[in-house]
Amino acid sequence: MGAVQLRRPVGHARPARGRRRRRKDRERLVNNPGPTLSDFGHDPLWITIIKAVAIFVFLMLGVLMGVWTERKLISRMQHRYGPNRAGKFGLLQTVADGLKMGLKEDIMPRTVDKVIYFLAPVIIAVPAFLAFSVVPFGPMVWMFGHKTPLQLTDLPVAVLLVLATASIGVYGVVLAGWGSRSPYAVLGGLRSAAQVVSYEIAMGLSFVAVFLQAGTLSTSEIVAKQASGGTWDILGLSIPAPSWYVVSLIPSFLIYAITMLGETNRVPFDLPEGEGELVGGFHTEYASSLKFAMFMLAEYVNVFTVSAMAITLFFGGWRAPWPISLWDGANSGWWPMLWFFIKLVIAFGFFVWVRASLPRVRYDQLMAFGWKVLIPVNLAWILLAATFKALRMPEADRAIILTIGAVVIIGAFAIWLRFDTVNQRRREAKAAAIEEEFEQLREEPAAGGFPVPPLDAPHYHGVVPAARLNSDAAKEVTSGSN
Repeated sequence: MGAVQLRRPVGHARPARGRRRRRKDRERLVNNPGPTLSDFGHDPLWITIIKAVAIFVFLMLGVLMGVWTERKLISRMQHRYGPNRAGKFGLLQTVADGLKMGLKEDIMPRTVDKVIYFLAPVIIAVPAFLAFSVVPFGPMVWMFGHKTPLQLTDLPVAVLLVLATASIGVYGVVLAGWGSRSPYAVLGGLRSAAQVVSYEIAMGLSFVAVFLQAGTLSTSEIVAKQASGGTWDILGLSIPAPSWYVVSLIPSFLIYAITMLGETNRVPFDLPEGEGELVGGFHTEYASSLKFAMFMLAEYVNVFTVSAMAITLFFGGWRAPWPISLWDGANSGWWPMLWFFIKLVIAFGFFVWVRASLPRVRYDQLMAFGWKVLIPVNLAWILLAATFKALRMPEADRAIILTIGAVVIIGAFAIWLRFDTVNQRRREAKAAAIEEEFEQLREEPAAGGFPVPPLDAPHYHGVVPAARLNSDAAKEVTSGSN
């Protein structure tokens, strides 16, 4: 018999094809961690369900911890203990409050519109959760043997979807006020509608500069555009550009930071539920039950939504900050979820700090600031950002662009100066008319049509003695008889 040649099994000689392909995919994910629009829509249904449930659980736990964190931070700022009874450090206080609301009797006034009264909390809560479907939490990862992005879905107009869901949510506030049939609730709903119309315009305009800079409305691609800033070639000078848009588009971020307070009805823009003026605002007739809990839930979910959009559009999304980004694996795998969570906690702390520091503004100040300050400044900044964007194009004629931009800016400034001059004259004329009216009233008190007692009339301060009253009456009788 010939010698039998023993051969090593093929599996020990080289890795399997599937393992080798998976290793190459992992290397590609490390080198290019950002998903694109083409990476969505290929997940199995069960992975999509897992993502949706994970986002829902994340938001519910975030609301529980957010309420506890806000109460603890504000109590710390006010030299109090805060919640410290239920659980260690009061961690179970929010859970206890939720159970209390669920076990309370659901009181409904007789005069309410029952259908609208029941639907309003649902209408305000559902859009708050839908907006988180396009928020990117991280790059492409391996999940149960499938390569998938850490994002539920993405659209070419994902940012507009967030604005649309925010607009739908205000219908719940308006319907809550209208269905309650209470004057306080109706006024709160009307205030909310006017406030959202005013500040959502400014919020949408603050996104325009980001769209011009990134060239897309997709949230995942906006995060990918902030991976590296590149260089700016302005007037023949190469200037290194920062990667995060919060640096290069700081006016847009400042305007968005103000508008997200107005969009979420938080202090100092919580006019729809001003306790000192409207009792409880649009939810005055909603007693402490699950309906009231849904309003609170929607408010905090909206806070997380606008914070997540600020992180996505201005702070690089899930990408690690410097100097952590110098580590090669910082923006790959599951680590980016940690950076996103840390940024989200900091953004939520900003809301708490504002609530503890600033008083509530008047309603006329709120509307005037939105229409007369935020929107004009936004339009001027968009014009300036578009000019810089055009100057960076290689085929652009810079002389023509600068000339057109200068003419438009000067014209806009002249128009604004003209309107400001006219308004100043009107204010001065109105003040002069009021001063003239007061001067006329000083000279002739009865000129305003109101009965005014003469200045030389006797004045009795305090209690007048009865003897004096009797003597005065006797004198009047004597003088009358004479």
